[in-house]
Amino acid sequence: MKHRIVVLGAGYAGAFAAGNLARRLSPADTEITVVNAVPDFVERMRLHQLASGQDLAFRKLADVFAGTGVRLRLARVTGLDPERRTVAVTGEDGDGDGELAYDTLLYALGSSVAHHGVPGVAEYAFDVTGLSSALRLRERLAGLGEGGTVLVVGEGLTGIETATEFAESRPDLSVALAARGELGAWLSPKARRHLRRAFDRLGITVHEHTGIEAVEPTRAIAADGTSIPADVTVWSAGFAVHPIAAAGGLEVAETGQIVVDRTMRSVSHPDVYAVGDCAYAIGENGRPLPMSCASAGYTNMQATAAIIARLTGSKVPTTGLKYHGNHISLGRRDAIVQMVDGDVRSKSWYLGGRTAARLKSGVLRGAGWSIAHPTFGMPKRRRRLADGPDRTGVKVAA
Repeated sequence: MKHRIVVLGAGYAGAFAAGNLARRLSPADTEITVVNAVPDFVERMRLHQLASGQDLAFRKLADVFAGTGVRLRLARVTGLDPERRTVAVTGEDGDGDGELAYDTLLYALGSSVAHHGVPGVAEYAFDVTGLSSALRLRERLAGLGEGGTVLVVGEGLTGIETATEFAESRPDLSVALAARGELGAWLSPKARRHLRRAFDRLGITVHEHTGIEAVEPTRAIAADGTSIPADVTVWSAGFAVHPIAAAGGLEVAETGQIVVDRTMRSVSHPDVYAVGDCAYAIGENGRPLPMSCASAGYTNMQATAAIIARLTGSKVPTTGLKYHGNHISLGRRDAIVQMVDGDVRSKSWYLGGRTAARLKSGVLRGAGWSIAHPTFGMPKRRRRLADGPDRTGVKVAA
């Protein structure tokens, strides 16, 4: 019987991992199924561009996995039973509702916007964490006339990129950003000045030390009672993971992320691996990896390497889990590349301007290309599985 590998989610982490597993493992021994709710590979790091009105073409997952032997199941994951090693799904592609059995599960369902219990966010705010939400925001922005007001809540990477993209793409709108602290406080002094110059150039109003405690249809209410006009409020004040893992009995952190060991294997259920935003992984500096595309890359490389090694009877390698820095788009012609040290403190050196923008664009193109070509560099002979407890699915020590 073939070893059944099920990958939940086909974002950056899940799609790359599925392609890598198919490229390295023999189809005579393995059966790989990817479960994803939408038929496209969605480049999440570009959804703010889509929402701003730019035309982006997303690749069909069926085309991405064509010829790889990977089976694509269009469905939403509704439950997980790690004791029975099954996943409950609601079909989107005609397969209907049902269960998928697995021997090895790779959990890569990512994250969604965190509401933090703020009144009105769920009812009135928009976000760019998923394709459907970005398209909904795109439609709303398209209906705004000259002088319309947009408030982006959150001073993290998503908030900064969203605010600058909207201000550049729609100079007829009045764009503002609400930050709980100081804008770019985590950047080096020179990079922080660059960021402020970009905001000034684009005409973005910044409300620093402003926590938003309620969202209404045409305004947001700050903690001090100040009313900020907003025909559209875009919520980017953090991310949250789906509670499916916790509900299924997997050991999770306070964040709801699956607690994993150094090889991305669940500490409570060795048949399960977690990658990307939904993995509570400790980096080389002893701190949890942040939710980011870079972390998705590091964790999926480690997980796939571990899965392949354990299934083929090889020594499990360890790959790098060091966070190097951030690439921050400031529209299409400007960006900041900020490197960090081992304690995740910004180094004094940074790269900005058009060169940084071209570098960020290259990173995005490279990520998209690698996922769109999962068989590139395929070895002449893919590895056969070894007999043993890891192949049969019997729980063994990591």
